[in-house]
Amino acid sequence: MHLPAIPRSVKIGDAAAFTGTTPRAIRHYHAIGLLPEPERGADNRRRYGYDDMVRLLWIRKMADAGIPLDDIRTAFADADGIEDSLARLEESLAAKAATIEGQQAAIHRLRETGSPLGLLSPLVADRLRHLPPGALRSSDLDALLVFERIVGPLGAAIAANRFLALAARPGLRAEEDRLAQAEAALDDTVSPDDPRIDVLAAQRSTHESALYSAIKEECLEEALDTLLEEHAETGDEEEDRAESAEEEEGEPAMSTMEAIGKMPYDFSPARIRYEERLAELMHSTDQSDDIPSQAG
Repeated sequence: MHLPAIPRSVKIGDAAAFTGTTPRAIRHYHAIGLLPEPERGADNRRRYGYDDMVRLLWIRKMADAGIPLDDIRTAFADADGIEDSLARLEESLAAKAATIEGQQAAIHRLRETGSPLGLLSPLVADRLRHLPPGALRSSDLDALLVFERIVGPLGAAIAANRFLALAARPGLRAEEDRLAQAEAALDDTVSPDDPRIDVLAAQRSTHESALYSAIKEECLEEALDTLLEEHAETGDEEEDRAESAEEEEGEPAMSTMEAIGKMPYDFSPARIRYEERLAELMHSTDQSDDIPSQAG
């Protein structure tokens, strides 16, 4: 058996083909100091020997594993450097895996519920998943989305009590719709001194009191406590809180007050005066801590 001719060195094209990379990549490795410049032949072209090829193979393997080129260079210079690089890479991959898992869960909930409700956190979605079709308005979902962003999944789950109560009490739902329509009519054509503002604020305050009573009568707070216990057993509640506290990629976490200050509402001066008057009335009845604000 005759072996094929074994070269003592090869050109860059052959080196790239053997190691599964490209000549352009190899030139880049030279440029950044990852791979030493090899000797050149009589034709002034690079020639790569056994050691060069071994190093290229290691570079390719580590790059395929996701190790950044700068870390690979450090690893060659310091035997302990590769351990640090691998530890950082493992942490990064774990974070990416958790993100992918969360995305898969969101898609599953979306397909399961057949509505945008599935894109809210599991705690909020579970709170409302048994409502009949049409009971949850698109504006209700919008409000829950804002609540979740501002106060997190737990706060949004508490706010969901109002929508459960509205679904259970058609009379309250009708009054809610009437008030929402009247509030929307407080546009720039209405003076902040219009006496109808005080009347409407009083009606909203009375409605919120009735809604809070309905939440109590329907035992919705107790039902939420039960759901929280179930989520605590599976770790979902802890995960939801962690997600709400984490900084999103490239975006710093916000406090509740910062989030409120960044959420715009197209409120006229009359509507702002109405919200202020409503807050005064709600505070006077000592229910501001228990009834979610209607702003927005």
